[in-house]
Amino acid sequence: MNRPDEPQPLSLLEAVLPVAALIMLVALSYFLFGDAGAGGPNQVALVIATMIAVFVGWRRGHAIDALGKAASESVATGIGAIFILFAVGALIGTWALSGTLVAMVYYGLQLLSPNYFYFTACAISAVVAFSIGSSWTVVGTIGVGFMGIATSMELSPAIAAGAIISGAYFGDKSSPLSDSANLSAAAAGVPLYTHIRETLITSVIAVAISLVVFYFLGQPGDFDSSEKMLAIQGSFGVTPWMFAPLVVVIGLALLRFPPFTSIFLGAIAGGILAVIVAPDRVVNFAGGAAEIPTALALLKGVWLALASGYTSTSGFAPMDELASRGGMDSMLNTIWLIVTALAFGGVVEKVGVLDKLITPIIKRAKSDGALVMSLVSSIIATNIITADQYIAIVLPGRMFKRAFEQRGLAPVALSRAVGDTATPTSALIPWNSCGAYMAATLGVATWHYAPFAIFSIVSPIITVAFAYAGIRMMRTAPAMAPNTTLN
Repeated sequence: MNRPDEPQPLSLLEAVLPVAALIMLVALSYFLFGDAGAGGPNQVALVIATMIAVFVGWRRGHAIDALGKAASESVATGIGAIFILFAVGALIGTWALSGTLVAMVYYGLQLLSPNYFYFTACAISAVVAFSIGSSWTVVGTIGVGFMGIATSMELSPAIAAGAIISGAYFGDKSSPLSDSANLSAAAAGVPLYTHIRETLITSVIAVAISLVVFYFLGQPGDFDSSEKMLAIQGSFGVTPWMFAPLVVVIGLALLRFPPFTSIFLGAIAGGILAVIVAPDRVVNFAGGAAEIPTALALLKGVWLALASGYTSTSGFAPMDELASRGGMDSMLNTIWLIVTALAFGGVVEKVGVLDKLITPIIKRAKSDGALVMSLVSSIIATNIITADQYIAIVLPGRMFKRAFEQRGLAPVALSRAVGDTATPTSALIPWNSCGAYMAATLGVATWHYAPFAIFSIVSPIITVAFAYAGIRMMRTAPAMAPNTTLN
């Protein structure tokens, strides 16, 4: 086999091959294993697709070492997300041990009704996420509590997860505190608050549609929670003090502490609270204090909850199911998925798959609407291929910037389309770091909640509709002639 001495551009067939292989293998994994595919088969599919991409790149002149380095560097970009996953696992474990999760359910059963639960979960998630600018923090804290309430009310976990994610991504997309909003503005060269002002228009419409849908998805009828509340109170002795770890997390997030720091300190706060309010529970979970001093037994119990989660043994099955969860080790399958997905994304970007697939799309766009539609499609494809929302923000944003300039469109039209698409749709893809995180944290497979993540579905549709209708498509110069070649 003759190989060129220097890297050469891919043919269209070569560019499509690793992407098609990934899609076919993941589809086969889902057919054979169902939701269990995320526990290993999907990761194998990603590794095989990566090897196909490596072969294609090697055949076109790329050195194996260079491709390996690209994979490693791509995985390195996900280290922050991996540590956040570990922190969330630890937080869920100590919050289950301390009773914080149970307290959320207890008071939620008092205050909420199945009639409007989905609506409320979406609205509260949206407000909190806008305040702190982080969908991951919201989902990992109050989102877990909402899922417990939904389970106790015998509501659909998939719809509940979709409502939580819809609200969380409204805040992540629209808040000036959000890293993805800042990156979208920077990628297009737009002042942050100019970007926020424009994206809020589409965001408010999308979240309003979401709230209407969740209102009508409510389940009218009587709901008697007295038995569950008595069991919870009898085993955990719920008080408002159990919300202290949640206050810690939200307070640190508002002070702009990094997500990992906020969440992990919230996990430590949960462990301290458990030692204060329920020392006997902590000691029993540690295996008793017969062989070691009580102080060490308390430390052991909290340590176990951080590492492996808490297992409730109250005897009341619904509550034991709710309170038995968490631990850093509960996130290992998700981290495995993220690592293999990012390695695939690094290789396909290095060999030029995205350039080959996206450049012809840009050249064929003959109107503002077609250009924005091409951008949205390219961002979704990048989210699928590279498994990372940040790459999906920066890469298509950079590639389409010149095309928007040549059509005389203001940079904010580009930043809005990028913001409306890259961040929300990342949660719809099972192997994307965001989709994997949401599934692992909320306990609902991405395939199941995706149809109900209304905000994530509607947001890119609205930005395309705006473009075709000519709404808020600001200009800096007249558009070029339709037959002008975009370089």
